[in-house]
Formats: sequence, structure tokens, C-alpha cells
Amino acid sequence: MRTIKTAVVGCGKVGHLHAAALRDLPESELVAVCSRSPEKAKAFADKYHAAPFTDVAEMIAKAHVEAICLCTPHPQHAGPTVAAARLGVHVLVEKPLASSLADCDAMLAAARENHTLLGTVCQRRYYPPCVRIHEAIQAGKLGKPILGTATMFGWRDQTYYKSDPWRGSWKHEGGGVLVNQSPHQLDLLIWYLGEVEEVFGYWANQNHPYIEVEDTAVAVVRFKSGALGNIVVSNSQNPALNARVSVHGANGASAGVQTDGGVMFVPGLSPIAEPPFNDLWTIPGEEEFLPQWKAEDAQLFKEVNPMEHFHRLQIQDFLHAILEGRPPAITGEDGRRTVELFTAIYRATRDRKAIAFPLPAE
Repeated sequence: MRTIKTAVVGCGKVGHLHAAALRDLPESELVAVCSRSPEKAKAFADKYHAAPFTDVAEMIAKAHVEAICLCTPHPQHAGPTVAAARLGVHVLVEKPLASSLADCDAMLAAARENHTLLGTVCQRRYYPPCVRIHEAIQAGKLGKPILGTATMFGWRDQTYYKSDPWRGSWKHEGGGVLVNQSPHQLDLLIWYLGEVEEVFGYWANQNHPYIEVEDTAVAVVRFKSGALGNIVVSNSQNPALNARVSVHGANGASAGVQTDGGVMFVPGLSPIAEPPFNDLWTIPGEEEFLPQWKAEDAQLFKEVNPMEHFHRLQIQDFLHAILEGRPPAITGEDGRRTVELFTAIYRATRDRKAIAFPLPAE
């Protein structure tokens, strides 16, 4: 198997997870890193034994880069992705794919027109308890999924928002809890229940007067299948973190996962506090498996570095997709669906009405 010349664009906290994976995976040769700050690029490059750059096009040309992991702030995803695609380079983008549908569409068009792959990071799809739910749905064990819920209760204080200059503003972060903290739960909800038909919701800033963006949002969702969903996400609940996604079927069976628990974490700075686990499972004949699964999943988290392991699994799939000439497991179109969902909540609040899908860019 040949190796792919890879690079990281964006040398912030989450960039370290991507760089570590690209350094260690046998399919990858990490050759370059890129940051707008020459000092940051050099320090990052020295750590991972790669060449530093401050311009994406120059990096691609001089280091012969074939694929990049993009880890810049959300509103800065479109520019490097489009530039890379036009040079024939594949791009895996940290979540969310972008902060606007216009950026998503520009990125998808560039990849399509230049025959490059575009993926978005949703590493929680690789968590064993999340996989179990998807497999149970695909196997028909819940019958037709008819109801889903996604919740994320967490806390971000002023120290967090001061940790990077781009946090907390519409221009530089693109949004709040909907854009930054909850896309993983939104992605799982769509992965389980399918395409969305209509959304109504509200967002608000409840107790963070020092930021512009929302810290809380709620929504109700109607899916094209006829299923209904509920979303409640917040960065204004202290202490700690609790995030869950559950699915309920027409046959009365239910399955759920606690994707996140314990203290809040910041990628690249603090560890995941608690392993994910299936917190709900009423599929007939399988109820007694919950303690066994929880123990197995906890053991896995002890054996690996969970901050890096699940990123590595998705990055490895993306590299294999390049080598095998197939779409990645999680595509740019998947990423757009999450952006479309949180954009609908913003528009529902603005327009005071339910928002029908599909959503065009504004």
C-alpha cells in the first residue's frame, strides 16, 4: 500500500489530534503544516517533524501534498478547502463542515468539479455504543424509527471563551452551541432518523453576556420518514457535561447512548472524562446486554487514547477512500446536513415560523 502525502491546515488545539494521527498512520506521510502565524506553524511543524507554511497553495505545490486535514475556525473552512480542491487535493474538515450553507455549497462544488474527496469529522459515529444503535436500526430491531431526541447540557465559562480570540463571535466562530458543541449530537440524530423535512426552534443567550452568540437552543423536527425529533442543547448548564441521543421505534423498543459525560473538555487540552455507553436499550431479548456492553466500552477507553483513537479511525477511513477510489464513510454532504439543521433553527428564530427543507443558502 502506498502512502499519501498529508498535511494539517490550522495549528490550534484540535490540529494536534489530526497531526498525531497523520504522523502515526501507515497510510500517511505527514509532510507539512500550515498556519497564518509563521511562529505557530514553525512550532507545530517542529513537534511533528514536518515543513511549516503560511499559504495553502504554496504548501501544496512545494510539499506535493495530496490530502489535508482542515482544523481552522469554522468560518475559515471554505477558503482553504476550495483552494485545495482546485489543486486536486482531498480535504477532511473538522466539524462542522462550515458555519454557513453558502460555504458548504462552495466546498462541495469545488470537490465535485475537481473530482476530489470531501469529508467532515464526526468521530462519535465510531463510538461502539453509537454504532450499536445504527446497526439495530438497520437490522429493523426497533421497527420504523418514529421518535428521536438529542440533548447536550454543558458549561463554558469566560475563561473558555478567552482561550482563543475567535470564540464567541458571529464573525469568527459562526455561532455558539449549535455550531461548536452540538454538531456531534445533531449528526447522530440525522444518521439514525434520516433526512429532515421541517424544523421549528429558538436560540438564546441565557447567561453569557460577554459573547455574541447563543448558549442555548431548542427545536422540534419532522423527518421525511414521518418520525419526530426534539433537540435541546446548552452551554449554560453548570456543572459538567451530559450529552445523549436516543431513538424510539414503532414496535415500542428504544435505544440510547450517552455520548459525553463528566467535566467539560477541550480537544487538545483536556481528556474525555467518561466513556460513552448505551444508557437505554429495550429491544426484546437484548436488555440484559447493557452491563456487559458498558464494561466492554469502558475497557476500550482505558486501552486507547480516546481523544486520538476515534479521530484516527475516521482519518484512516478517509485515506483508504482516497486509495480505493470510493467516497469516505462520512461525506461532505453528511456535513452539510448538520449545517442545514442548525441553520434552520437560526432561521426559525429569526422568521418566527417553521422552516421547510431543503434550505438554500442565503
